[in-house]
Amino acid sequence: MKKDHTNTTLSNKNRGFSLIEVMIAMAIFSIGILAVGSMQLSTSKNNTTGNYTTLATMLARQKIEEIKILDRSELSGAGGNDTVGIYDRQWGTNAISTTAYKLWVTVTWTQRGGSRNVLLESISRGK
Repeated sequence: MKKDHTNTTLSNKNRGFSLIEVMIAMAIFSIGILAVGSMQLSTSKNNTTGNYTTLATMLARQKIEEIKILDRSELSGAGGNDTVGIYDRQWGTNAISTTAYKLWVTVTWTQRGGSRNVLLESISRGK
């Protein structure tokens, strides 16, 4: 009796993946992983920039509040500068009428080779 070998051989549907198909799939996967890595790096840089800006804004608000509690006589000559960590802070007042003063605070810092700053302004009558 003769054996039928047609059932034991693999048909074209069940042969598996060719080397070219595997390489194409790996290339597509690699491009996707590179895109995710690039997004991760960009997100990290943006978070760092946001943290620096938030801290600079908080330092400016703190100084504005300190200036607002001064008496009217002290407001006319108020101004100065100081350094807090990597931040340089300058502040001053400008009379806009006989009873009101414009208060301003500028916080400057260097990040990624560039100079950045935050400027806050407010109006106060003093105590």
